[in-house]
Amino acid sequence: MGVKLLLVVAVSLVSFLSLGNSSSSVSYDKNSFIVNGQRKILISGSIHYPRSTPQMWPGLIQKAKEGGLGVIQTYVFWNGHEPHQGKYHFEDRYDIVKFIKLVQQAGLYVHLRIGPYACGEWNFGGFPVWLKFVPGISFRTNNEPFKSAMQNFTTMIVNMMKTESLYASQGGPIILSQIENEYGPVEYEVGEPGRLYARWAAQMALNLDTGVPWVMCKQDDAPDPVINTCNGFYCDYFTPNNASKPKMWTEAWTAWFTEFGAPVPYRPAEDMAYAVAKFIMYGGSFINYYMYHGGTNFGRTSGGPFISTSYDYDAPIDEFGLLRQPKWGHLKDLHRAIKLCEPALVSGDPTITSLGPSQEARVFKSNNGTCAAFLANHDQHSFAKVVFGEMHYHLPPWSISILPDCKNTVYNTARVGAQTVQMTMTPVGEGFSWESYNEEAPSYDENMYTVVGLLEQINTTRDASDYLWYMTEVNINQSEGFLEYGYSPWLTVFSAGHALHVFINGQLVGTSYGSLENPKISFSQGVHLVAGVNQISLLSIAVGLPNVGPHYETWNAGVLGPVSLSGLNEGTRDLTWQKWSYKIGLKGEALNLHSSSGSSLVEWLQGSFVAQRQPLTWYKSTFDAPDGEEALALDMSTMSKGQIWVNGHSIGRHWPANKASATAGCSFCNYAGWFDERKCLGSCGEASQRWYHVPRSWLRPTGNLLVISEEWGGNPFGISLVKREVGKVCAQMYEWQPQLMNWRLQSTGRINRRLRPKLHLSCGSGGKNITSVTFASFGTPEGKCGDFRQGSCHAANSYDVFNKSCVGKNSCTIDVTPEVFGGDPCADVMKKVAVEVVCSNIN
Repeated sequence: MGVKLLLVVAVSLVSFLSLGNSSSSVSYDKNSFIVNGQRKILISGSIHYPRSTPQMWPGLIQKAKEGGLGVIQTYVFWNGHEPHQGKYHFEDRYDIVKFIKLVQQAGLYVHLRIGPYACGEWNFGGFPVWLKFVPGISFRTNNEPFKSAMQNFTTMIVNMMKTESLYASQGGPIILSQIENEYGPVEYEVGEPGRLYARWAAQMALNLDTGVPWVMCKQDDAPDPVINTCNGFYCDYFTPNNASKPKMWTEAWTAWFTEFGAPVPYRPAEDMAYAVAKFIMYGGSFINYYMYHGGTNFGRTSGGPFISTSYDYDAPIDEFGLLRQPKWGHLKDLHRAIKLCEPALVSGDPTITSLGPSQEARVFKSNNGTCAAFLANHDQHSFAKVVFGEMHYHLPPWSISILPDCKNTVYNTARVGAQTVQMTMTPVGEGFSWESYNEEAPSYDENMYTVVGLLEQINTTRDASDYLWYMTEVNINQSEGFLEYGYSPWLTVFSAGHALHVFINGQLVGTSYGSLENPKISFSQGVHLVAGVNQISLLSIAVGLPNVGPHYETWNAGVLGPVSLSGLNEGTRDLTWQKWSYKIGLKGEALNLHSSSGSSLVEWLQGSFVAQRQPLTWYKSTFDAPDGEEALALDMSTMSKGQIWVNGHSIGRHWPANKASATAGCSFCNYAGWFDERKCLGSCGEASQRWYHVPRSWLRPTGNLLVISEEWGGNPFGISLVKREVGKVCAQMYEWQPQLMNWRLQSTGRINRRLRPKLHLSCGSGGKNITSVTFASFGTPEGKCGDFRQGSCHAANSYDVFNKSCVGKNSCTIDVTPEVFGGDPCADVMKKVAVEVVCSNIN
């Protein structure tokens, strides 16, 4: 290691972190980050500023803080900030400086993942499309045009942060930066040019002198002092590539993204907590939830292709900015337990003791005698009774108990004490009064151009629109046999994706679409042709550009052929290399029909003339904003595919007609056992996305313009505006939470008042109270929220306790002890309470 590199390492290990308005030192070793002389376990969550609105940001950040987070992590979205080369955009949802300052005002830190490649299921992985057309460019490899463009943007972002004094060394909140993103797998494919590029990217970042450490996720050979980190569903196995580096988990996946046409993944709170607790007990010092709030892919920002407009990700804060319970609460309790253990966790390696074939204890001790223990049962199927110290503990399958004093269990990953909330989507208003405008397949005009052969779509549209028309003419002789004998010639079209509508003489005759796993498509069916000139119009549709894979900038879309017509007297006629005419986008897009000024340029049909089930139709309506502060959405279940605008703001693509398979595996999901994106699924046999978020801040009190483009044909009169609100609230909690089995407590039948578990119920901040108790049982209740049942043991006055303490209130707290429920209904049995209540508006 040369002198220069030693100096770089020293600078990194003694970089700076802000506390208030003054800077303070930050360093790290294998045990933890050290902030202003204090060792810390850092708990972080991803919130991407463009996937919500500025009006939502303070609430999201505050909920993250209340959930126990100390750091907010975000990508920097290059294509949002530089949509056209040299023309920058840092306003509204892309006001990154405002977002970071709001995080700072909340007293939290920032991990800024500049990249500038993001992946993130974001259109083109966050790269601007103009980058693809830089002469000689090749993405993410040792390519000078790419490196130059990447360095220019990265430098601009770093300088912007410095100008605003946002780095820790300046008193700002940014404590970590990231260069590149999950490059390791790409480097493996690219080979030596990839290794050269990775080393260049690391050194380029270090030379920017941010005063904070840089990381590279999923990059095993990250050059020192850049910290290599782990992404995945589990990262306890991960080891940094240098013994002096902390163990970091930059993406702890809270579930998975939603794909149009696929079921919706979710991840049980118990498994998420188990994965995090296991990472911490195995030496982890930084954990980031991806996502903590997923948000919405507004406009045409979703990539993939085929990624839905919703980027909810089953995150602790849902797409609408509301708490997802019990996940948010269960993880909050975990974070509290971890922080109680922090003095011992950061003091060095633990003592490891086997408690059984799949059970272990890891004990951490600090120099001043503080002790913390993690007791783990890694068995997926069976409870384990273990002895630790002088005490007995019952550990559920696939769980970890946390003992901040090495005696008392304050948390078990499989024992959820947080309430469960069932949300409802309630229609508001009296429905919409619609007008329609039909857009026919285009005829030849001056806005088209004609060439011989088929053009690739992205190179032609440059992603200015999802749509590209391919049009050609076919001359049918009157002597063709199919005209005499009444059969149809066969049209075959091969496309690189992603969706295709086929029109013959202005009439839609068929549709084909692909999937994320197989975007390429084909269309082949009989078509009705007449003698003379027939117009074939192919509407090729992109559903987001690719965002991952080696050299994905070279991947194609659109009708690349061959295109042929068979069943003619001549046999098969190849149409691929005849003259084709092209038009980018829809007429309605060119007219800006989604805007107030544009919608006045055409004549809209009203009343009984409003089109239904008709392709290429635009709909518009106006509505007043409903009272209240509840999150709003559009129920699009009766529509097929297209896009949505409110007051000129693009909500995104809708595609409720693309339904998940009914046999895709939406059965009960046991939290125990290894999780992947196919394990726990919902919405089988249903639309992958039915509801589309309408931000409150985009609405005026009255006269809001709603415009919808519909490609296939739908029924607009089935569309409704709904509010997302708390419906039912449930909770379960054991009398000794969570499963502390102290023989002394068993023998005396008493439990320390400080250790008594408390069950909390709350209807949230939406102006609702608990109006009824639909289930309550202290004893051995069975089932889950929405399907509770009394067990063999039941305290007769269970309902009375909750009716008296909770009904009529927004929230209530109940001690889970036999005394509260009139005595012990079944001695020598571990009991719990289960309750379900209804939340309703206050009259």
